[in-house]
Amino acid sequence: MIDSAMVALGALLAAWLHAGNAVWLDDMQSTLLAFNCVLVIMTFPAFGIYQSWRGKPVYDLLWRVTLAWLMVEGAGGLLTFSVHRADLLSRMWRLYWGATVAALLMLSKAVVHATLKSIRREGFNQKAVAIVSAAPYGQFLIEQMRSRPEAGFSPVYVFDENFPEGTLAGVPVSRDLGDLTLLVRGRAIRELWLALPISQEQTINKLVTEFRDDFVNIRFIPDVRSLSFFNHAVVDLLGVPAINLAASPITDLKVLPKRVFDRLFAASVLLCLAPLLIVLAVTVKMSSLGPVFFKQKRKGIDGYEFEIYKFRSMRVHKETAGHVKAKKGDKPVTRVGAFLRRTSLDELPQFINVFRGEMSVVGPRPHALEHDDILQGSREGLHVPVSHQTGHYRMGASEWFSRRDRPH
Repeated sequence: MIDSAMVALGALLAAWLHAGNAVWLDDMQSTLLAFNCVLVIMTFPAFGIYQSWRGKPVYDLLWRVTLAWLMVEGAGGLLTFSVHRADLLSRMWRLYWGATVAALLMLSKAVVHATLKSIRREGFNQKAVAIVSAAPYGQFLIEQMRSRPEAGFSPVYVFDENFPEGTLAGVPVSRDLGDLTLLVRGRAIRELWLALPISQEQTINKLVTEFRDDFVNIRFIPDVRSLSFFNHAVVDLLGVPAINLAASPITDLKVLPKRVFDRLFAASVLLCLAPLLIVLAVTVKMSSLGPVFFKQKRKGIDGYEFEIYKFRSMRVHKETAGHVKAKKGDKPVTRVGAFLRRTSLDELPQFINVFRGEMSVVGPRPHALEHDDILQGSREGLHVPVSHQTGHYRMGASEWFSRRDRPH
């Protein structure tokens, strides 16, 4: 009802904004309003908007409300086009209406959510929770509930067959299943949290079978903390707890500003240094037979292979297996190449890789593929966490001046 009222209020406010004074809706606007109100009643439950939001982030609720309203607005627009009445509705009024209702819906949901959180902090609107768990994890859940009173969960009972009867963090503990049954069926318990290892499948099935016909919410909350070895993060993936063993901490959204900066910066450098690059290219070509650029396979983000560009500083020769580095003073190095290496000017073409999105201006150094095999073995011997491997990150061009041995 509140959502439908917000939709109706938004339509009136949009009409006032469009007309410049207080006016009522015309017949076509009223018809579209009625249609959209019906769609709200039918669509919003499908987005999970009316589920319990205890202990859940409000931004998820606001995102769902906005998406659901956009779908309702789109369906209303299709209706007006299908009955050939779109010309009777002002596009500006529809724009005002869509924006106003979205703002009103988000504001109303945020106010209700904040009000309920405030009430629960004062000890009202609490759900009594019984925990079926071993003592350490049960105490952890109790502390979690008490640290977030705005979620509205209150621990009142712990069932643990292996714990001596008494209290755990001030909550009564019992080993008698009959006591738990009486509390559940006496409506003294609203939530039953099964915080048991997956290995106790028989106990879990027994409790679910026992209480599935009672008016109590049964939740399975496995203790995944014991699975989080090597300090890897436990994340929520499609509503399922998952442990990142080898996953990039950098998301596409977080790295987008850096990608834009890298490409704009690389384009600026290539344009500004174009005369110098042309001179260096001609000098390299004249210094010895062979191509201007040295190209070598490297690994970039997520293990993607790309060819890195540098000005060739050595005479063309055939590399032998296992010998991928040239040392300072090697005879194959040309005089021009020695100067380019000494001044690091041979690295300038890497801005082509940066512009193509294969490297970043700042980032870890990309190694040759053969070096990666060697370093992988070193990592395994040193037990370096997998998440530190550079294959999960975009390689950078910022370590030019730290290199003395170059594979070209």
